[in-house]
Amino acid sequence: MMGTPVNHRQDKVLVSTEEFVPPNHFLRDVDRIIDFSFIESIVTPHYCHDNGRTSIPPVTLFKMLFVGFLYGIRSERQLEKELNANIIYRWFLGFSLLDPIPDHSTISFNRHKRFHNTTVFKDIFEEIVRQAQDHRLADGRILLTDSTHIKANANKNKYVRKVKTEKIPHYFEELEEDVQKDRAEHGKKPLKPKKARVSTSTKPKMTRESVTDPDSGFLMRDHKPQGFFYLDHRTVDAKYNIITDTHVTPANIHDSEPYLERLRYQKEAFGFSVEAVGIDSAYATGHIAKTLNKEEIFGVVGNRRFKGGNQKVPKRKFQFVESIDAYACPMGCKLSYATTDRDGYRHYKSRPEDCENCPLRDDCFSAKSKNRVITRHIWEGEKEKLKANKRTETGKRLYKSRSYTIERSFADSKELHAFRYARGRGVECVQEQAYMTATTQNIKKIVLILSKRG
Repeated sequence: MMGTPVNHRQDKVLVSTEEFVPPNHFLRDVDRIIDFSFIESIVTPHYCHDNGRTSIPPVTLFKMLFVGFLYGIRSERQLEKELNANIIYRWFLGFSLLDPIPDHSTISFNRHKRFHNTTVFKDIFEEIVRQAQDHRLADGRILLTDSTHIKANANKNKYVRKVKTEKIPHYFEELEEDVQKDRAEHGKKPLKPKKARVSTSTKPKMTRESVTDPDSGFLMRDHKPQGFFYLDHRTVDAKYNIITDTHVTPANIHDSEPYLERLRYQKEAFGFSVEAVGIDSAYATGHIAKTLNKEEIFGVVGNRRFKGGNQKVPKRKFQFVESIDAYACPMGCKLSYATTDRDGYRHYKSRPEDCENCPLRDDCFSAKSKNRVITRHIWEGEKEKLKANKRTETGKRLYKSRSYTIERSFADSKELHAFRYARGRGVECVQEQAYMTATTQNIKKIVLILSKRG
């Protein structure tokens, strides 16, 4: 017997949202495992206590945001619609079927006004990391770091050209000291104090600045899209892939610049005792290698692949002999130490009489030169220690783990949590998005692990 449709849309029944939430739903585990009470103490200084209307509870406000980031809802207007229609979301926020959902403008006001220029989002992120530490899901012994590009909310064709300012390395004083020390050991005179460099070029280096979002940077890297982007420099704990740091910069900032500063931040914020780190080839700089070796941190760095140069006899064909501080060319001739420049490079030169009748002369250097010159940085030995670490069995396992830790973390944030594009403009707005995305991923990771443990 075929049934006929019956319309019960106007029926009034006495029910609660609790009856509509499956017992094994993910948000039930979030509500049971994660303690959100700390949010109230963090945001209390930003509310008035003696006048004004009663606000939406801050915990409820941030739980609304977490729902949006958990389920990849990019628009706050769409979030309001989803919260109105979804009974499980209402249950998670503590609302009944008849309670009105706060307007989307309330969320926008709090993000752009009340919590603007504050550390609220950073403090919430750090507190969730500490909860992971309390559950022994993060210990900071092994940290893996990398960066990914986030599309800025800007048109790549709308920009102005500006003169590129010269950047002074933050480790300039340390490099200057080591250069003077190296010259003294080789019997060279100390370098004179560096004078302010005056550009004599008629065509100064130019850079592109977005008209729409000046904080973003123009990305020009191999195998990467061109345009205005931000970089998220992220670090995860290798134990359970908990995100321990996220730092947003313009896309034209090199990956290695903020690395050591962010490593120190994690040590101070969470009391980490770092034993090993796994980093990409972009972080293979002499200063990073020297700092890691000095602090006795087992560093593993990826191999950097260089394009072939104009010389048919490249530098890799020359062997450095540390015992005599010299290079040996493929024909067995010696390249002796000549000087150390201000940038920290030692210059090794061959004798003109050795190169005069050499069969490789035409392929080794230009016809105008009389001998071959090889440069080696004074911190090159520190980098070689990191490369040696990667060749060990421990180093191979550590570097291989990046594929299912930090790389997986980036993939999840973009595919599942709408972190492929910046929602707002300005580095502060993108940093807030990064904090909320990382916090959501950590909540998800904590809940999934602890729920499996029962």
